[in-house]
Amino acid sequence: MAGNRSSVFIDGEAGTTGLGIRERLRAVGEIEIKSLSDAHRKDPAARRDIMAEVDLVVLCLPDDAAKESTALAEGLGDASPKLLDASTAHRVDPGWVYGFPEMLPGQAARIAAATKVSNPGCYPTGAIALLRPLIDAGLLAADHPVSINAVSGYSGGGKSMIQAHETSHGPAFELYGLGLEHKHVAETELYGGLTRRPIFVPSVGHFRQGMLVSIPLHLDTLRGKPTGADLRAALAAHFDGCALVSVKPVPADGKLEPEALNQTDRLELYVHANEPRRQAVLVARLDNLGKGASGAAVQNIGLMLGLDAKIGDAAHG
Repeated sequence: MAGNRSSVFIDGEAGTTGLGIRERLRAVGEIEIKSLSDAHRKDPAARRDIMAEVDLVVLCLPDDAAKESTALAEGLGDASPKLLDASTAHRVDPGWVYGFPEMLPGQAARIAAATKVSNPGCYPTGAIALLRPLIDAGLLAADHPVSINAVSGYSGGGKSMIQAHETSHGPAFELYGLGLEHKHVAETELYGGLTRRPIFVPSVGHFRQGMLVSIPLHLDTLRGKPTGADLRAALAAHFDGCALVSVKPVPADGKLEPEALNQTDRLELYVHANEPRRQAVLVARLDNLGKGASGAAVQNIGLMLGLDAKIGDAAHG
């Protein structure tokens, strides 16, 4: 601690997520951000020393590097800081708490009490928000064959994809992950409450940030043959009172674009239904750099350091 302030070290702060977290935390006077010089940011001894000085370390690193940093921190024993991992290295590790506060009743309290929290992926945030409440409400069977389609801005693809789009303009639209082994599937299945592995088809568009996650459903294949209104009501009940997650009326023109929530940490959920056809499409909209990355991390930092209300006032869009 620095006086009454909590201290945070972002290991990997030069990346897109790290920069976003740093920018959001600058607005929070109760947090001091500690950094290493460029000459020392890859020095294990320097990283270990700064970890011993802070209350919380955010890991914005590739998976293997995140595991190495975790070992460094845990090697400090009683001086170990709390850890928030933004990589996929620990998202399905039972020793880590999943950092989606609105996912379940009591999840925010579990995050607040945890010493190790895994920040969710951007795509799973949307998919889990749509699926888990319906499964918990008994409207969707855990073994239902689920297909998830999603499109993200190119900022979610890392430095090489960002450079390709911003220097060479990149493709207007591109499907990827067609080997059906995307790294986000495991957490989507586990925390979505599914027992059957979903089909996940991600894509990227030629826009910097923003995201739509959509799940088509045949209503007559669901438990109790619910209406679209039933699905909407279950989602609304689950997220009632949540500051950042809300269920919205469908637009009159039947269209949704992915950039409407950019620069915010909000997540919007929609149920588009055609009752005569007994079909529905669930849609989640978010900023992949907000509630899908840096915004979610700052929300978790607030819970872990007991500053959630103050961070919410200062940093949430």
